[in-house]
Amino acid sequence: MKDIVAVHLAEYEAPPACVASAPATVKLLGEHTASNDGIVLAAAVSFEMKVAVSLRKDSSMRFFAADLGERKRASSSTLKYKREDRWANHVKSVYDFLSKLYDFQGKGINVTIGGNVPQGLGLGISAAINMATALALKTVFNLSIRNEELAELACKAQSVFLEQPVPIYDYLSCIGPGVRSLSIIDLRVPRRRAVQFLDESWNLVLTDSRVPRMSAEAELRQRSEDCKKCLQYLAPRGGKTLRDVRMSELDDLMGVLPESVRRRCIHIVEETARVLEAEDALSRQDAPAFGRIMNKSHASLRNHYEISCPEVDWLVKRSLEIDGVLCSRMTGPGFGGCVVSVMKADAREEFIKRLEEYERIFGFKAHVYETAINGGMRLVNA
Repeated sequence: MKDIVAVHLAEYEAPPACVASAPATVKLLGEHTASNDGIVLAAAVSFEMKVAVSLRKDSSMRFFAADLGERKRASSSTLKYKREDRWANHVKSVYDFLSKLYDFQGKGINVTIGGNVPQGLGLGISAAINMATALALKTVFNLSIRNEELAELACKAQSVFLEQPVPIYDYLSCIGPGVRSLSIIDLRVPRRRAVQFLDESWNLVLTDSRVPRMSAEAELRQRSEDCKKCLQYLAPRGGKTLRDVRMSELDDLMGVLPESVRRRCIHIVEETARVLEAEDALSRQDAPAFGRIMNKSHASLRNHYEISCPEVDWLVKRSLEIDGVLCSRMTGPGFGGCVVSVMKADAREEFIKRLEEYERIFGFKAHVYETAINGGMRLVNA
């Protein structure tokens, strides 16, 4: 990762007034339960995005993406979403929302963005940029906002600016303090609470399958519609989500709805319960129980929610054959992408060897990332 202070100074001929950092997040369980008041288990990891900010004397906004070598510009008094602004829209959304709320519209800023979060793996890179931006603006403009509220505001800013709902779990995960502490995000409230990860002998390893991901948006939208069909039968007057549904109620729908629709709902109902079971296992530091829960979750993503693929399933299955690998599960939107594994350090070498076989079979050269479970967002130069 480039020295963002030096990059900002070279780009704008002035040092940043503030540099803020926010972590990438790995969803261990529950990420597809968001639209049904579900619960998510997430880890804030050592990959991070940094945002450096300095004030200008005019109302202009200048953006520089250090890793891409790209520059964008806008006026702080007339901010609008522009498709061509891509990554800069994240910063614009947070500035626009907070400036209207706290009355600092028209104040120009210079912004530099940099980081080391692998792209395309569902690690919450957008939320990390937004939260780092929110923390930087909070600091520069001396705003009195609690971190929990800042997460809610940054998420709402993105939803309003993009005119589409954005799930809050990545945002709340970013504020989770404490090394090796995970976040339980209750999306009904929404609030987070902490639970300690397993002891230090267990490592978190991410494997990029390198499978070219098809557009998952339409497929995921269809699964959301399937869940709504179930609720139309179970709660025709509304007022319920799948979080309120019991498995016995889904059993009663056998033969009433297409089995594929019912399976989608089974995943949501069981996955929400799995997060609570995982929280209990972690509170007892019961590694075998936690591993079984994670492995059951992947089986459900494959068989019920049907968003896995042969390559990812192969990576999961082969990893579990290695001594020292506790569990493996797909993470992110699915249809390719990333596998998260919990393993001992001495299992890594054998795991890497299995990836050579993976490349021979499927033609994709998988890439392994080791990461640590770190604390949440922070001021870099504070």
